[in-house]
Amino acid sequence: MLNDAAKAERLLKRMTLTEKIGQTVQFGRCEAQEIEWIKQGKIGSLLNVYGAEKINELQRIAVEESRLGIPLLIGDDVIHGFRTIFPIPLGEAASWDVEAMERNARIAAAEAASEGIRWTFAPMVDMTREPRWGRIAEGAGEDVYLANQAAAARVRGFQSPDENGYPTVAACVKHFAGYGWVEGGRDYDTTDMSERVLRETVLPPFYEGIQAGALSVMTAFTDLNGVPASGNKFLIREILKGEWNYPGIVVSDWESVEELIHHGYAEDRKDAACKGFAAGVDMDMHSGVYLEHLERIFQERPDMLPLLDDAVLRILTVKYRLGLFDHPYVDVRKRERVMMIPEHVEQARDSARKSIVLLKNSGNTLPLDLGARKRIGLIGPLADDRQNAMGCWAWKGRKEDVVTVLDAFRSRIAPLAEVTYAKGSEVKQPLERGLEEAVAAARDSDVAVVVVGESEDMTGEHYNRVYIGLPECQERLIRAIKRHTATPVVVVLMSGRPLAVEWVHEHADAVVEAWHPGTQAGNALVDVLIGEYNPSGKLPVTFPRSTGQIPIYYNRKNTGRPHLYEDYVDVSDEPLYPFGYGLSYTTFEYADLRLDARQVARDGSVKVSANVTNTGERDGEEVVQLYIRDVVGSTTRPVKELKGFQKICLKQGETKRISFTLTPNELGMLDERLQFAVEPGKFLVWIGPNSGEGLQGEFTVMDTKEREGDGLQRH
Repeated sequence: MLNDAAKAERLLKRMTLTEKIGQTVQFGRCEAQEIEWIKQGKIGSLLNVYGAEKINELQRIAVEESRLGIPLLIGDDVIHGFRTIFPIPLGEAASWDVEAMERNARIAAAEAASEGIRWTFAPMVDMTREPRWGRIAEGAGEDVYLANQAAAARVRGFQSPDENGYPTVAACVKHFAGYGWVEGGRDYDTTDMSERVLRETVLPPFYEGIQAGALSVMTAFTDLNGVPASGNKFLIREILKGEWNYPGIVVSDWESVEELIHHGYAEDRKDAACKGFAAGVDMDMHSGVYLEHLERIFQERPDMLPLLDDAVLRILTVKYRLGLFDHPYVDVRKRERVMMIPEHVEQARDSARKSIVLLKNSGNTLPLDLGARKRIGLIGPLADDRQNAMGCWAWKGRKEDVVTVLDAFRSRIAPLAEVTYAKGSEVKQPLERGLEEAVAAARDSDVAVVVVGESEDMTGEHYNRVYIGLPECQERLIRAIKRHTATPVVVVLMSGRPLAVEWVHEHADAVVEAWHPGTQAGNALVDVLIGEYNPSGKLPVTFPRSTGQIPIYYNRKNTGRPHLYEDYVDVSDEPLYPFGYGLSYTTFEYADLRLDARQVARDGSVKVSANVTNTGERDGEEVVQLYIRDVVGSTTRPVKELKGFQKICLKQGETKRISFTLTPNELGMLDERLQFAVEPGKFLVWIGPNSGEGLQGEFTVMDTKEREGDGLQRH
């Protein structure tokens, strides 16, 4: 039996030049002209077409009316859910629950596939240290190790097998590469970085997603070190297809091949098509430059024809891999069996509450005490907002499916306590009499829960912010409540990025980061606020005190004067909340750090362990984090690097011994020649609850293949 690649090669031999080029063409619309091109074999893929019936008809045209009957590959941006909306990816990362990320992607894929979508342009795996950038919401935060785990999990989830054993949808790791490094957080702007940063920080999540089997890669809009990513041979042909031997599809982002002209890298549309294709972009998304110009280019440059065969083989192989030749149509009854079914809704709720991070809880303000008919004020522009609760990239989500915070308060808290609601302000502007009503509601309550943050159009693609605090009208709302009442205040932040909210931290009694939680926003938040779920989220990104601290991230390098690090004269050097930080309604104690070796060979490993005890009065979950530092190297190293984590559940009073094994993969680095090496010398190691705390030990990597020492170190 022929494998998918062999089937693709056999089909390739039957194709005309026009039909080959057609497979490299994707359009984001489907009107009369596109339908005619489908019949002529001039389009191989579509996006932005919806509905099983419509997609079945388009597939029928491709399969029955084109000469070779090659099915279409239908794509869409299924980012954090299809109809059932999960937390934004940054929120998912805050759960540090890799299995949940995979389940969420599997559910999103199943719902999308039931409508005929077989290709998602996700996951976004761009590393960034720039919270002003709107698309930070789509990634896993600032850390390479956590981003690697998230990338692989999401690819596995999207490509989990369907009922016929084919990947449910094809995943697409994007945007290759460096898009998260845009200057000033301005989307589409230039990126400039050393090859060291590229290889140590930016590329690893792409590699992990590809190792997990990702069937496609999307190029970036931006340039990288002077060469646009969608025309960058070094990125695509040398690294991706050369060093990594990647066999899947490389697709451009929307019109990014044509945009080589605007970058000043291509003279016109024909030149853009030539340079994009020569660089290794197999499929042009929507600009039409391949359709218009590739045939002429190949006539003039027959030496490029092998590149065309390679591109078409990749595309056809993925179509075979997805089973599109055997099953081009979708059963229109399938969506009834998978769309927004109770299991999916419950997973959305569980994922959302796991993503919530408790940032402050003075005097045990939380969980809310609902006894003796307590009075609770619910205030804020996002307390009863269906659209914004879903966040960016939730186009298939429906407002009527969303449970708002007010919905959940009325259904679950109102029977036990008196609830008073006041909107207070709009998201971006004051509301007439809003402050007065909010202050009155807070004054008449035993506790005020104020739900504030960002709307969906303040985060996501091209929604960048120069100031990442709360909108002025919202901070004024909180200040008014604190100034004119003595009521304890719980501030709930719904956002697509870390927010600089130092005043809120200093004056609120409790602060909760809920991100944009998705369809089950209200129920998930109430689960946490009333203590039915003990919060377990940890920050996947550092929260600055001020926008002016950006970039601020935990795995910085020391300066030559570390005692003067940053040395701002008008703000503390420390972040507002460090990477990995998050509180619980219980407490955890770390003790008895042990290493099974004081010295280890360069090709050896060392086991690091510690006891973690739940010392509080509730059962709870804790994300135990492992960090290392290579103290002296041939190149400077970060002060800390995350190299492992485990999310554990501990009953009240329970102790577990948590172990990690550091292998050459974790201990190695890129040396001065950018070659991977484990260098001899002293290493520090920490096990703790976040990047700023933990038990510290040390060991030495010896310049020998023989392990030495007495084998045990206790702290």
